[in-house]
Amino acid sequence: MFISASRLRPLARALCSRRCQSTSASTSAVEPPPAGGHLTSVASSQLLRLTREAALRTPGLTWTDSDDSDPVRSIVGGRETTKMNMYQAVRDALSIALAKDDTAVVFGEDVAFGGVFRCTMGLAEEFGRERVFNTPLTEQGIAGFEIQFADYIFPAFDQIVNEAAKYRYRAGGQFSIGGLTIRTPTMAVGHGGLYHSQSPEGFFIGASGLKIVIPRSPIQCKGLLLSSIRDPNPVLFMEPKILYRSAVEQVPIDDFSLPLSRAEILTPGSDLTLLSWGTPIYDCESAINLLRSPPASLEPLIPASLRTAKVELIDLRTILPWDVETVVESVKKTRRLVIVHEAGYTGGVGGEIAAEVQKRAFLRLEAPVKRVAGWDVPAALQFEKFNMPDAIRVLDGIVETLTY
Repeated sequence: MFISASRLRPLARALCSRRCQSTSASTSAVEPPPAGGHLTSVASSQLLRLTREAALRTPGLTWTDSDDSDPVRSIVGGRETTKMNMYQAVRDALSIALAKDDTAVVFGEDVAFGGVFRCTMGLAEEFGRERVFNTPLTEQGIAGFEIQFADYIFPAFDQIVNEAAKYRYRAGGQFSIGGLTIRTPTMAVGHGGLYHSQSPEGFFIGASGLKIVIPRSPIQCKGLLLSSIRDPNPVLFMEPKILYRSAVEQVPIDDFSLPLSRAEILTPGSDLTLLSWGTPIYDCESAINLLRSPPASLEPLIPASLRTAKVELIDLRTILPWDVETVVESVKKTRRLVIVHEAGYTGGVGGEIAAEVQKRAFLRLEAPVKRVAGWDVPAALQFEKFNMPDAIRVLDGIVETLTY
């Protein structure tokens, strides 16, 4: 896709101008960014659960006791939490799964020594190298537990889509095929370039039989990962790598699960539905705050009448099969929808969601469904930040939809 200045709305043009001036003015050497990236807006996010009480009251959280045959309990008395970032939550969930199921194994690229993001650190020593072991660096030979980066999942596409997604259906209920959860780091970090910044969830959206899950925070990651591991269907569990260390919460230390295929309404509203998943959730939160209280540089571009608009923010969480009911009911209420994702515009998940919403709520819509996504260009290293749908681009989409 060719991007000309005329295609950018005023807010986006203002942002591009400011960034270009900042880039040309800065000539001094800077400290290289960490490999995992960092997202400063996450630290101040109101969406994170920073206290024990808030963590234990996470919507949809159910406790699983020491024996899987015991009933799931909903009581919170005596439950404890501990501070975790997202990679620690991944490690905690895997440890629980290995401890409670002797048939569970973890294998993938470099997982025995902890993996490139340290998500499996110490598991081989704790559970033995016959249960936590490395595979060769060949995705088409793994199609197993961890693909080191989502960008490299394509050699395993045939095994995932043509075999794993169909195998439970082929079993016809005659025998158990076991469980399969494929973990992979996804989305951009701001400097990953061509092969470490892609969001390939849209490529798998037509694979019936497969589930796709993308968490936004440590609590979500632990609960959704444990649910994925125990689900009888194959699950592609995609972890936004910039959140491994950026997102920190108080996480319950006990075994718990969160429901798959159920979206979560993070901020209720009545004037516009803002739908996203993974890292862009925090950009959406920032965009809502900018709409309410724009800085002086943006005030002339945001009509005062829009600043009191109530935006309903929804985290989709499970991309396939997605929670149609929650999204459609929200849109019928707000009459407007903006979808945000890092993947490219063409062929992105947003197109499928937009089509379904317009089919089910066409007569209720007061504006076309707006998609804010990555541009249809490769994620080039020095231009990566221009490609990502940041808070300004999300705000631009909100303003355009509210003023339609």
